[in-house]
Amino acid sequence: MLSIVLLVLAGLMAGMVNAIAGGGTLLSFPALVWLGVPPVMANATATLTALPGYIGSTWAFRNDIRAEGSLGLAGVVGTAALRGLTGAGLLLITSGEAFVGIVPWLIFAATLLFAAGPRLVAMVQARGVKVGPVLSAVAIFLVSGYGGYFNGGVGIMLLAMFSLIGFRNLHGMNGLKNLLSAVLSLVSVTAYASAGLIAWDSAAVLAVSTTLGGYIGAHQARRIRHTEYLRGLIVAIGAVLTLVFFVI
Repeated sequence: MLSIVLLVLAGLMAGMVNAIAGGGTLLSFPALVWLGVPPVMANATATLTALPGYIGSTWAFRNDIRAEGSLGLAGVVGTAALRGLTGAGLLLITSGEAFVGIVPWLIFAATLLFAAGPRLVAMVQARGVKVGPVLSAVAIFLVSGYGGYFNGGVGIMLLAMFSLIGFRNLHGMNGLKNLLSAVLSLVSVTAYASAGLIAWDSAAVLAVSTTLGGYIGAHQARRIRHTEYLRGLIVAIGAVLTLVFFVI
């Protein structure tokens, strides 16, 4: 019973955090590890259970999703899907010990990039650099490889990347972030499941609670009018998660 309660609470919080900022898997992932699931399998299972929540959040943001940069929506999604699959393949050959050591550095990089995003964008604009479709595709390619390898923090990384390639509407960015997170999770889970890396009993409980949390979180996020507060919340979540995973 304690295990079920923990998974339900972790799933609800993960779904809400994923919808608002990204990084919710970093709540469900340690919960699974605490229950005895090996780290690589815990990441695979957390990725699977985040998928319904991403779908629910995408639906809630459906009227906000649009491509603002130089690359069309189909190009963004297609590039993410192809690269996400190769990232998942890399996880399959990573040892559990190496994976645990890499995780906090990945979270730190994602948070730092998002925090510095506005200044980086201002620097790019001041120099007159235009991010065209090729550079946009490269940026999506790199971030999607991260997302295919490790789901935790991918939302924060995606938001940072969107800022750099010309996106301005944070609610629209949030919607597209959830859509790409769903695509990356789907292609990754296909690889994980084929390798037998899913803890199905835990996944069933987490999937339901994460879906509910994702829908609730998306509606709450869309009510935020001062998006600078949302940006600050995203950075704070990333900083806390970075510290937690360096400690453990």
